[in-house]
Amino acid sequence: MTLPTTPDPALSAQPRTTNLKTRGSSLWTRFRQAWLSNPKADILAGIVVALALIPEAVAFSIIAGVDPKVGLYASFSIAIIISIAGGRPGMISAATGAMALVMVPLVREHGVEYLFAATIVAGVLQVLLGMLGVGRLMRFVPRTVLVGFVNALAILIFLAQVPHVVGESWPVYVLVAAGLAIIYLLPRLTKAVPSPLVAIVVLGVATVSFGINVPTVGDMGELPNALPVIGVPMVPLTLETLMIVLPFAVTLTFVGLLESLLTAQIVDDYTDTTSNKDREARGQGIANVATGFFGGMAGCAMIGQTVINMKSGGRTRLSTFTSGATLIVLILVLGDLVAAIPMGALVAVMVMVSISTFDWSSIRPSVLKRTPLTETAVMVTTVVIVVATHNLAYGVIAGVLLAAIFFARRVAHLVDVSSVLDPDGGIRIYAITGELFFASTNELVHSFDYAEPTPRVIIDLTDAHVWDTSAVATLDTVVAKYAARGVDAEIIGLNPHSAALHARTTGQLSGQH
Repeated sequence: MTLPTTPDPALSAQPRTTNLKTRGSSLWTRFRQAWLSNPKADILAGIVVALALIPEAVAFSIIAGVDPKVGLYASFSIAIIISIAGGRPGMISAATGAMALVMVPLVREHGVEYLFAATIVAGVLQVLLGMLGVGRLMRFVPRTVLVGFVNALAILIFLAQVPHVVGESWPVYVLVAAGLAIIYLLPRLTKAVPSPLVAIVVLGVATVSFGINVPTVGDMGELPNALPVIGVPMVPLTLETLMIVLPFAVTLTFVGLLESLLTAQIVDDYTDTTSNKDREARGQGIANVATGFFGGMAGCAMIGQTVINMKSGGRTRLSTFTSGATLIVLILVLGDLVAAIPMGALVAVMVMVSISTFDWSSIRPSVLKRTPLTETAVMVTTVVIVVATHNLAYGVIAGVLLAAIFFARRVAHLVDVSSVLDPDGGIRIYAITGELFFASTNELVHSFDYAEPTPRVIIDLTDAHVWDTSAVATLDTVVAKYAARGVDAEIIGLNPHSAALHARTTGQLSGQH
């Protein structure tokens, strides 16, 4: 008989201790990769981005018809939160012009408190869509639409700088030219410090030292002097209020997600890495919910500032966090210095961004000659609609729809019907090749010779696929036409998916024809 033994506590605890150490080591490794793998470049890039965020946030606040602090608080809180909750390291999110345009009627008709409420509702919707896997919808956005999106944004970024230059005194032109010279020539000497940051500092010191009178960041609007305070939007908690803010919240939801997910895809391509699009959608939602309670406006990813971050060496979450943290420090602690930064320096940075963002290969004559005309049309349509409406959602949706139409027309002509008669003349075999769906089956019914005196017809779908009930209805019509003439028509070769769909719906839809 074997007596039971009491396990040694030290031995039994060893695997658990080892497991905890392993888990802790794994968490530290992931944290280090996500935050501390590129600290110097990330911090410097974040500082550059923060400087570029200030005039943009102020300008977007003016567009929306609210106090500048609304856009600045939004940029601060969104950047901080998305650095932790987002799914795309190194991407910059803050208040944006696309979102500001949506808010204009809401603020004009109901006031800023309704804007805060709409921001919170939009955030909740974004979280829900992220949980439902909205990131997977990116696969339906063609590359041509993505290129059009990028080119349109580059054009909009450039056009947004024009008012800061046209009509101003000649020193402004000199500052812009000097800024561009520093930005493009300094990297040939050293890349230790981001050239946009050097341009901003050098031109800022020069204008102050020599007393050059040019427009500055301070001229854009008064900077806040206190941290944002958490508060509930002062709106009636009623169904009527929800009905007012819901249409704007839905638009903000989709515009924000569209711009964020497309920008994330651009960063993926730029860095040769992948990101969690569903987490990014949830992170954007969380950031917007918090921003609404902090008294900020809804925001999303900013391709211009993201490009600045990438060009300056920013790659991890630390760069995004630094941009938000630096922003609030700049406006609260160094507000007077920031206000003295000449707009010409920031215009030079944003012109660099627009030049870097534009996909110049897409308009190269040699590329255009090799690219199908339909794809070029999709790209141009996306650009034209975005630039004309200043609404990214309109352009991208139009581009996707146009691409879908071209695809459907192309596929519609890829269905081929061939036939052969057996030597005895008793069976006609039709072989169908291609994808059968609503767009490709319109002419299919006319591809058969119903008057031929053949007692039996076989329709072979071995090399075809039935995608929808329109195709099933068309096949039913063909069989019915033969049956009306006393000919036995049999369908063979259906693959499992096509056979299942055909079995469920055959005989129920032919009356539509």
